[in-house]
Amino acid sequence: MKLYQLRAKQGFPTSKKEAWNFLSDPKNLKVITPEHMGFHILSGTDRPMFEGQIIQYLVKPFPGYTTKWVTEITHVKKEEYFVDEQRFGPYALWHHKHFIKEVEGGIEMEDVIDYKIPFGLFGQIAQPLIVKKQLKQIFEFREAKLNELFGVLKGYKNNLEIIAI
Repeated sequence: MKLYQLRAKQGFPTSKKEAWNFLSDPKNLKVITPEHMGFHILSGTDRPMFEGQIIQYLVKPFPGYTTKWVTEITHVKKEEYFVDEQRFGPYALWHHKHFIKEVEGGIEMEDVIDYKIPFGLFGQIAQPLIVKKQLKQIFEFREAKLNELFGVLKGYKNNLEIIAI
């Protein structure tokens, strides 16, 4: 089974504190997720982010198919980074690192996601045809939504890539 990596970088003109307050609040995941994904939080967002926090969602990865997604916040360094890992859900592995750092005129948010697709050969076929396209669409939606909320950082070039590693 291959391991894939999504890397996304986005800059916006806001303070590190304001970016952290928004990005580290699991309730805001719904705001930056496309409506067609049917994203619905079930539990785990009743207090600020902490290591060991379990968050349960419903998500619709494909039309007509809804699944539960359970993640754990495994690492938190306030205003710098946090890590969520899937404990149950649509991937064989999902390890998502979120970094925030100051850059000239604002902040840079970087996501690094290492993931594996289940279902062996079928999953390997689905990766370029379905999964990669869907993740790209989700992150492009998120980029547009964050630009709408925080503005565009002048002179910063956003980047999104998904590779096999």
